[in-house]
Amino acid sequence: MYSMSNSSKTAKTYKVSYKTFLNDRLKKVHFHGKQTHPLYVHVTYDRKTIFFKSYFFELFSKPRYVLFSSGKQQGPTIPEIIEKEKELIDFVIEKTLSGFSLERFKEEYLFYGQDLCDLTEPGFGDYLFTFFQDKGMPALATTIKEGGKFRILFDVVRDMRTALAKPLYNELVESSFYYAPPYLSLFGFMIQSKKWPMLSLTIMEWEDVKIRNGFSEYVLKNFPSQNVKEVEEQVNKWLIYLRKERENVKTPQ
Repeated sequence: MYSMSNSSKTAKTYKVSYKTFLNDRLKKVHFHGKQTHPLYVHVTYDRKTIFFKSYFFELFSKPRYVLFSSGKQQGPTIPEIIEKEKELIDFVIEKTLSGFSLERFKEEYLFYGQDLCDLTEPGFGDYLFTFFQDKGMPALATTIKEGGKFRILFDVVRDMRTALAKPLYNELVESSFYYAPPYLSLFGFMIQSKKWPMLSLTIMEWEDVKIRNGFSEYVLKNFPSQNVKEVEEQVNKWLIYLRKERENVKTPQ
């Protein structure tokens, strides 16, 4: 069984401990050509315990995170996912030590672990569908919409640079800044520093000023016609929206 553990102390000297584990009480699931029990997170504080499914296990289980090479599937591994979990859990524990509770920990875990690229991709997919529908290419629009479940849309758009006439491609990219979430800029920035298959840009990472400054430099260099501040504001609006959504789930009307 893969596992990890760590502990921190609050002002009351209560210990926060955690581990990840493959939940063998549940049926095995498909994980990129293999069968495995789902990865879970177990957190204990003041003799109380919660456990829940790993966010990153859910994220990296998606079909688009696998490549086929020499007839074999290649994708994220459980140890790689555990490392991502450890980084996130340590971050959230440190952030919530003041007034720590298991409920607050889980709320912040679910918020800060979210991948900005994964969150903005569906909306960008809707944009692509509408764009090609409006251009009189409904079959292509539907193909992209369905195929996006199995391929990363950033890669699809990158191939379009070769397949489409330059004016049409440029229109697609430029219009996306007005009619779609900031997916292209976020994903393009992210892959500069990440290696396949662990492609994600979490809200936790976005908290780092160096990351945000690097993003601004990327937009300035790769999308010179765009207002960098406006693109940054698009991302910030998404974060505000996501936080409100989380609060609405917590306190339904």
